[in-house]
Amino acid sequence: MGNSYAGQLKATRFEEVLHNSIEASLRSNNLVPRPVFSQLYLEAEQQLSSLEGGSRVDNEEEEEEGEGGPDPNGPPNPYQLPPAPEGCCTTDGFCQAGKDLRLVSMSSEPVDVPAGFLLVGAKSPSLPDHLLVCAVDKRFLPDDNGHNALLGFSGNCVGCGKKGFCYFTDFSNHINLKLTTQPKKQKHLKYYLVRNAQGTLTKGPLICWKGSEFRSRQSSTGTCSSSLFPPLESSGPLAAFPSESVPGTNPGVLMGAQQAGPAPDHPSLTSASGPAVFNGKDSPKHQQLAKSSLSAPPRPSALGILPNSGPPKKRHKGWSPESPSATDGGYSQSSGNRAKYEGAGVSCVPQAGLVGPASVSFPVVASGEPVSVPDNLLKICKAKPVIFKGHGNFPYLCGNLSDVVVSPLLYTCYQNSQSISRAYEQCGASSIQPISEEMQLLLTVYYLVQLAADQVPLMEDLEQIFLRSWRESHLTEIRQYQQVPSQPYPPAPSTTTPVTSAQLPWLAGLAASSCNDSVHVIECAYSLAEGLSEMFRLLIEGKLAKTNYVVIICACRNAAIDSCIAVTGKYQARILSESLLSPAEYQREVHYELVTGKVDSLGAFFSTLCPEGDMDILLDKFHQENQGHVSSPLPASSVTQAAALDVSGTPVCTSCHLEPRGVRPFQLAVAQKLLSHVCSIADSSTQNLDLGSFEKVDFLICIPPSEVTYQQTLFHVWHSGVLLELGLEKEPMTKQRVEQYVLKLDAEAQTRFKAFLQNSFQNPHTLFVLIHDHAHWDLVSAVHNLYSQSDPPVGLVDRLLNCREVKEAPNIVTLHVTSFPYALQTQHTLISPYNEIHWPVSYSNGVDLYHENKKYFGLSEFIESTLSGHSLPLLRYDSSFEAMVTALGKRFPRLHSAVIRTFVLVQHYAAAMMAVSGLPQMKNHTSVETLEITQNLLNAPKQCPCGHGLMVLLRVPCSPLAAVAYERLAHVRARLALEEHFEIILGNPSSGITVGKHFVKQLKMWQKIEDAEWRPQTYLELEGLPCILIFSGMDPHGESLPRSLRYCDLRLINSSCLVRTALEQELGLAAYFVSNEIPLEKGAKNEALESDGEKLSSTDNEDEELGTEVCFEAGSASEKRSPVKRERSSSHDSASSSLSSKASSSALCSETSAQVSGPPQGDQARSPLPCGPAEEARAAGEKPWLRTSQGPPMVISRHGPGHPPPADCGLRTSQRGLQVSVTASSQLPSLGSTAPATGTLVLQASQCSVTKACRQPPTVFLPKLVYDVLVSTDSSGLPKAASLLPAPSVMWTSSFRPLLSKTMTSTEQSLYYRQWTVPRPSHMDYGNRAEGRVDSFHPRRLLLSGPPQIGKTGAYLQFLSILSRMLIRLTEVDVYDEEEINTSLREESDWHYLQLSDPWPDLELFQKMPFDYIIHDPKYEDASLICAHHQSIKSEDRGISRKPEDLYVRRQTARMRLSKYAAYNTYHHCEQCHQYMGFHPRYQLYESTLHAFAFSYSMLGEEIQLHFIIPKSKEHHFVFSQPGGQLESMRLPLVTDKSHEYIKSPTFTPTTGRHEHGLFNLYHAMDGASHLHVLVVKEYEMAIYKKYWPNHIMLVLPSIFNSAGVGAAHFLIKELSYHNLELERNRQEELGIKPQDIWPFIVISDDSCVMWNVVDVDCAGERSREFSWSERNVSLKHIMQHIEASPNITRYALLGMRKWASKTRGGEVREPFSRCHVHDFIILNVDLTQNVQYNQNRFTCDDVDFNLRVHSAGLLLCRFNRFSVMKKQIAVGGHRSFHITSKVSDSSAAVVPAQYICAPDSKHTFLAAPAQLLLEKFLQHHSQRFFPLSLKNHSHPVLSVDCYLNLGSQISVCYVSSRPHSLNISCSDLMFSGLLLYLCDSFVAASFLKKFHFLKGATLCVICQDRNSLRQTVVRLELEDEWQFRLRDEFQTANAKEDRPLFFLTGRHI
Repeated sequence: MGNSYAGQLKATRFEEVLHNSIEASLRSNNLVPRPVFSQLYLEAEQQLSSLEGGSRVDNEEEEEEGEGGPDPNGPPNPYQLPPAPEGCCTTDGFCQAGKDLRLVSMSSEPVDVPAGFLLVGAKSPSLPDHLLVCAVDKRFLPDDNGHNALLGFSGNCVGCGKKGFCYFTDFSNHINLKLTTQPKKQKHLKYYLVRNAQGTLTKGPLICWKGSEFRSRQSSTGTCSSSLFPPLESSGPLAAFPSESVPGTNPGVLMGAQQAGPAPDHPSLTSASGPAVFNGKDSPKHQQLAKSSLSAPPRPSALGILPNSGPPKKRHKGWSPESPSATDGGYSQSSGNRAKYEGAGVSCVPQAGLVGPASVSFPVVASGEPVSVPDNLLKICKAKPVIFKGHGNFPYLCGNLSDVVVSPLLYTCYQNSQSISRAYEQCGASSIQPISEEMQLLLTVYYLVQLAADQVPLMEDLEQIFLRSWRESHLTEIRQYQQVPSQPYPPAPSTTTPVTSAQLPWLAGLAASSCNDSVHVIECAYSLAEGLSEMFRLLIEGKLAKTNYVVIICACRNAAIDSCIAVTGKYQARILSESLLSPAEYQREVHYELVTGKVDSLGAFFSTLCPEGDMDILLDKFHQENQGHVSSPLPASSVTQAAALDVSGTPVCTSCHLEPRGVRPFQLAVAQKLLSHVCSIADSSTQNLDLGSFEKVDFLICIPPSEVTYQQTLFHVWHSGVLLELGLEKEPMTKQRVEQYVLKLDAEAQTRFKAFLQNSFQNPHTLFVLIHDHAHWDLVSAVHNLYSQSDPPVGLVDRLLNCREVKEAPNIVTLHVTSFPYALQTQHTLISPYNEIHWPVSYSNGVDLYHENKKYFGLSEFIESTLSGHSLPLLRYDSSFEAMVTALGKRFPRLHSAVIRTFVLVQHYAAAMMAVSGLPQMKNHTSVETLEITQNLLNAPKQCPCGHGLMVLLRVPCSPLAAVAYERLAHVRARLALEEHFEIILGNPSSGITVGKHFVKQLKMWQKIEDAEWRPQTYLELEGLPCILIFSGMDPHGESLPRSLRYCDLRLINSSCLVRTALEQELGLAAYFVSNEIPLEKGAKNEALESDGEKLSSTDNEDEELGTEVCFEAGSASEKRSPVKRERSSSHDSASSSLSSKASSSALCSETSAQVSGPPQGDQARSPLPCGPAEEARAAGEKPWLRTSQGPPMVISRHGPGHPPPADCGLRTSQRGLQVSVTASSQLPSLGSTAPATGTLVLQASQCSVTKACRQPPTVFLPKLVYDVLVSTDSSGLPKAASLLPAPSVMWTSSFRPLLSKTMTSTEQSLYYRQWTVPRPSHMDYGNRAEGRVDSFHPRRLLLSGPPQIGKTGAYLQFLSILSRMLIRLTEVDVYDEEEINTSLREESDWHYLQLSDPWPDLELFQKMPFDYIIHDPKYEDASLICAHHQSIKSEDRGISRKPEDLYVRRQTARMRLSKYAAYNTYHHCEQCHQYMGFHPRYQLYESTLHAFAFSYSMLGEEIQLHFIIPKSKEHHFVFSQPGGQLESMRLPLVTDKSHEYIKSPTFTPTTGRHEHGLFNLYHAMDGASHLHVLVVKEYEMAIYKKYWPNHIMLVLPSIFNSAGVGAAHFLIKELSYHNLELERNRQEELGIKPQDIWPFIVISDDSCVMWNVVDVDCAGERSREFSWSERNVSLKHIMQHIEASPNITRYALLGMRKWASKTRGGEVREPFSRCHVHDFIILNVDLTQNVQYNQNRFTCDDVDFNLRVHSAGLLLCRFNRFSVMKKQIAVGGHRSFHITSKVSDSSAAVVPAQYICAPDSKHTFLAAPAQLLLEKFLQHHSQRFFPLSLKNHSHPVLSVDCYLNLGSQISVCYVSSRPHSLNISCSDLMFSGLLLYLCDSFVAASFLKKFHFLKGATLCVICQDRNSLRQTVVRLELEDEWQFRLRDEFQTANAKEDRPLFFLTGRHI
């Protein structure tokens, strides 16, 4: 791969070899020449590789120097094409006259060829797949030996007939070759063209230019064949090259300079040794090999163009500026020794090789005489030889072509291993050469020699051998380049002497000499044709009977080699030829054999085997004899009796109760992972998924066209309740409705899918989840699918799920779900690695992450059960079955092995049924495994009171064979009268399940189903039914099997086509959940998973002859590797699959009645028998077992009394190579004598097979080949199966890849496959070529992978539920839903606003209304009541005070769906508001400017400097000075403006801590209307708010307000707005506008206002009390424009609205307007309230305080009762962002409000909080300390002057203003219980206070900024006249001095 390029001469004349060698050794730094062993891995010369000009590699070699070419060692010269003549044709493949020259078009045209001329094919670089036909004078062409060609050229154009081209340059221009290098005939004239028998012109032999054959062999291919050869059991010692030398090698011979001839004492290197000696000493470097070369595996996708670091020395030929890269999947097209058609083979799919005539029907490029295939070859050899082309030319084959198979897979493997050095050239390692052809062939011979007779070569093994060998030989260089990244000059290689082509046959023969003739080497003198003819002759003569492989080597031509390898072993050849069939061809072949009656000979042969006569005759005879008295199973009626009248007290079988369905912890975890991945797609900045715009979830599940899977999925969807939860369906659901959501990908799928797309298009606010279940199925590209009408349809997945509409729809998320994701994890995949979700592991560091009551038992657990420490392997193979199949395969060579295997297995089952039914002689005609299965199948129902049985899965992939098996078994069952004992079900993907009436009746009874029409539709519904399920179909399609599955018989799976996906999905059928009551950790496994009672059970005496073959029920496969020779009794009863199951543990024994095996077939009496511990231990294999059962151990022997098991069992056991010693421990004493004495066990304690099944996984029988692959491990400790090609539709990028590692997580495995595999052209991802680039991934595509049968369907249905909940949650908000408080205290005034239908308040009427002092806002439930005129408040009217921490928790909320007029936080992204939010291309994030704005304010006594951040898009709202661009003012509209396009009032939103959650997106709330919105933020939060809200105007408060409360923000907003109003009046006055016409209102809104509502009132009559009303959601624009349009609006100081509550009463909205407090969302007239300020120090209740000030100033407050605002509950930020903590850092104790004040000068711990906050919080919770008389004394409130402070709900206050002309309530008749003076100003005078009356003992509290002003206030107000003070009554807030504490003084009224 990539080892040949133009400009490199590769001649192998001896002189040049010597010359190179000498020069290299002179340059070498090594003093010690390399020994011969390492030289075996090297070639003599540098074979640097490169691609020329980026075109396909065509082996375009330079001419030899001797032929007058330029020096090939220099860099290639760029070649300029002469311009084409004007007006001529320049199309590739046509001459300049416009005539077509391509061979495909001229093949049947008559061509005039002058005498002496030959037709030849020219290669054009721009048309790699075509040859151009030319006529050339043959004198200028070489002879067969590459000599005697005249220099120069003479040729004619066969297209236009132009003659006499004397220069190849002119000729190449005329035929439009368009070369980038100088034209040379040697490069471009490649093939002779010859006419075949039909007269068609075809490509003939290669033109033998001198030296080209050897050079061309370095051609590059872009693919890596991972052939689907069945693997060998293990690659032997080669798998891990041992470093010790091996017998047969001679480490003593170390040659310094190897001669060109064969070494006299050359050691025979067997492949077992690998490189035994390295550089003269044992090779300890081997251990480090993996580390050194795998530590940084090169990425193929990283191969770019790297500049070389310098010019090469002379012999480093062909320095190329480009690094080589693989060609795109084809072979190099030029060299004659590579058949053009082999491009098919490169793909290494099973389709690659074609069997029979097809394999040679296309033209095979060959040289020399054709080789005739003998006519009767197959008949004589009993197998079709498979010939693998190796190096060089391959001859024509003719004659009986149907009896041989020719495959290019080995050639592909050789080519790929040539690519190994590519990766190191990245580092400038141009001295590292690929492995030589001679070495490749020699290693191949070694590999074949060490294969066992029952092993088959595997290409992956060969590739690994080449890789390891190459690494060995280049260890030093590899290390060097791993340490030094690049060097200016690569070091010269040390001298090496390679294996020469002359030595090769000798060395190969030497290697093969030790293998007992299993490998035969044929050496040819002239061409491979001789060797092939010789091989055919030997085959016909029968001289190769013991030979499995024939290696043919021809090493004569120019020291280049031709080779091929023929597989002649009957077993190997059959498997290899069948492995080359595609699944479709396999089906066709089998179908053909069945239809044509070829199989009849097989049946005839079977009938001769039975000594008692034909099996059918025996069956008929049996049928007649037993017709009258057939033993019946438990009929339905007796089942109920048996269950009820259970004399022994055994509980009625409860296993039929299905477990309650629920979501398991694992499934929930996976669903949450899926959800978080979807959220992360939505959260990414790519805007690929806008979750906020979706209101609901819909889905469609696409599944393969299997009726059972379809019904199973419908069942899951129905019972999961997901349709109800998503609101897609309502109860009661019908099946037809559920079917809308599951799509079977069959012929009708396209119509339904179009409807789905239409639906998604019409519902943009619905998120559609397209679930592709079983996603590894049908990944065929729709483009490559030529058979669109095929059945089942292929390419559908690509056509539907990858269509443009799905990819582009913003509301479709595709979720691929599969157990075998490998084919979706290639370099071209559409799924981002970040969007893969893998099923989590259950244990991490020994901790059980998700506690589940069931343990999953999958492939790895099955493999683990075969390890030697386990007595009961669950994976087994059947050696006697395999032996019979092999024997019959030799006898019937023309039948496909699947046919033979099926017929043998059906015969075995038939014989076993007969044997169990009373024809014991038939035991000899079945295998122990099949007999065990059949016995258990028939006996299980007898052990359960209800008749529950077990399921046997018989997997027959080929449907026609499945039908044959079904018919035959059904026939045998009928003749044996077993129809009511067990059912036989034919499971076909395309049809449903058919079950007999008798069994349907039983199932209905077990499952308590009343429906008369009910029929089972899924395999899960067959729970407990004794049956054989014949499961057909080439691939399982995700069908789940019931827990009663006990045996999984996979002996018929296609073992020749080994791909990881195929293997794992077959074994996935057996995956199982085992009850977790059993400890399954490693330590306890042995005890936990088997019970001795079971192990010791033996069989009926009839069984004895087979008995000792023992499988323990889980098989004998592991016995040969078991260190303990196990002694055990003969076979098993195993009514419950007893012996086997790995999980039938001590837990079984610990049930109250210990388990006994069920009644055997015979009718002898049975009773239990105790077995001593010593016997147990012996029987179990000399290991004492820990017992945890409550009952004593117990066994049942099935010998008749006094019959020891016969000893003639050695014969059968030896088939397995296993000696079973039958010892006394297995010959148990007679039953009758001992049992009654013990009496410890209940006789009838049989156990239902279903109950047992819950605790033990099924036993799996495999073909031997598959078993060997699964249980053997590679060098990394991973099962061999894992390193196979992952899926048939992908291929490896390179054979130079590390092995998968055992420690890899699923994610790492995914990354491995993404790096090392590419899809084949037929794969749907093939066209997605942007390898590894992020933009090649589809953003809304996810992949969920998890083991088979683990619960993925439940997980993704749960995901849909929680996704829906989340979307609803995203479209819903929790809004405060609290009724107004203190409604009973509302004053009954004479004045109500009685104009109920007024849209706006009437000013005159409104002014007459009294002000309602009472606070009704529920958030102030804990606030002090404000007293008005004549209240009589009882103490019980007020609720109990809540704890401060409950304030937030306990507030009532309601969940509301967001309307289209809602305000949003930063998580909302929709198309409409992208521009508004600033996420628009026109508005860059950084386009905003900072403007300072200063104004002076007398109360602060200093100038206030504010900063505005104004985005460019909002600058039109402001006025800037012209020259300097200084901010002058914010534009204000006019009162008279009537436009409906904008909102006049600027909106200010003070906010803190809510940059993400604040509802600042008013785009939808304002219904798109233009408005001015300003966020008021603290200085330290400016950056974060700017980041989240780049397009919002920010008003940044001065840094002194960083710790201030909301009062400061309100204060500054109001002052700034008034200052701005003045500026605007001045500015617009100059434009002629009156000052009073400037709009004076602003809106101050909370950051949690989410929606606004209006109440529509329907009044029956103008003055009537009868009215009805309804509330609806409206836009804020509607409300604002309504309020702004109010008449006389400028006469109102403060406008507001109600807070929404669900329980609003009619009385509250009946009056449209109220004069009362307004909160949360206020419209403030800054002009009228110029002299009323917010208190800048306040943290709480500042709005109440301000409302009272505004009212006392005589201004109007109006609340629009028919408008309401909803406030969202936001759990972060706002007032909660203030935390009161101790200033002492190490104090972790919580600070309680009582600690917020302290005595001055005390040692109290100071707090880190503003003094004002401490004051407000203290008074809220502990004001009774200051005002003890006021507590619950509402008729005597506390007098609060000029301020409202919350003193807690138990104390009432009376607010009075000291300002002159202010409105205050009449206090003349009120006696106050206290006086609160808070920071009182000069308006408060002694005379003012003297107007009020206090109770005796009333208390006073004066609060001032410092102690000094405290004293001054006391003096100024003459307080000492009426109030008594004590020194200890002085307090301060718990602040340090620098934090400016507030000081209090308290006193008592005298």
